[in-house]
Amino acid sequence: MRIILLGPPGAGKGTQAAFLCQHFNIPQISTGDMLRQAVSLGTDLGQQAQSYMQQGQLVPDALMIDLIKERIAQKDCINGFLLDGFPRTLPQAEALQQANVAITEVIEIDVPDAEIIQRAVSRLIHPGSGRVYNVLTNPPKHPGVDDITGEPLIQRADDNEQTVRKRLEVYHQQTLPLTTYYAKLAATSAPNVPKFSRINGVGTLEAVNQRLLNALK
Repeated sequence: MRIILLGPPGAGKGTQAAFLCQHFNIPQISTGDMLRQAVSLGTDLGQQAQSYMQQGQLVPDALMIDLIKERIAQKDCINGFLLDGFPRTLPQAEALQQANVAITEVIEIDVPDAEIIQRAVSRLIHPGSGRVYNVLTNPPKHPGVDDITGEPLIQRADDNEQTVRKRLEVYHQQTLPLTTYYAKLAATSAPNVPKFSRINGVGTLEAVNQRLLNALK
């Protein structure tokens, strides 16, 4: 399994990615973590990436793809991997395909904007542990306090409707076109193209888990 998960911010990609990685015993490759590892190991690619980062510049897509190739050649990727954070734009997806980085599955977790906004404005977080609650779907046992420590829960400053709408706007402009790209690619007879699936991301955690597994059969 070589998986890319797509979906809007707040669709639950992080939670579902962790589930899939545990279920299939594959690593979740975060591009941020990958960059930091390459820099800390001092690889040639890591040193090139560091020079861009030190200047406050974005690491070029071509270098990111070379770093991904370097990372997925490691032993823990023998059974596959889940790519987290790349591609985010259509040019990145096209470059990944042209570089022959074999992806077998692309899954879009589809959640309507209205649901995303409702989830965000209803979200509460325990600062010490990062535990997440939702006053509508997963409320704490006692209002406003963490189930385990009894400490106060907070709402993140960016969990407000205006900020969430801006994040969704960026997603629709930059990342949503990837779903059309991968759907069209999957419909071709070209070799080494990934299967594309779209699943409903609304429902219980267990229900969405099962939809993902069904899509990966």
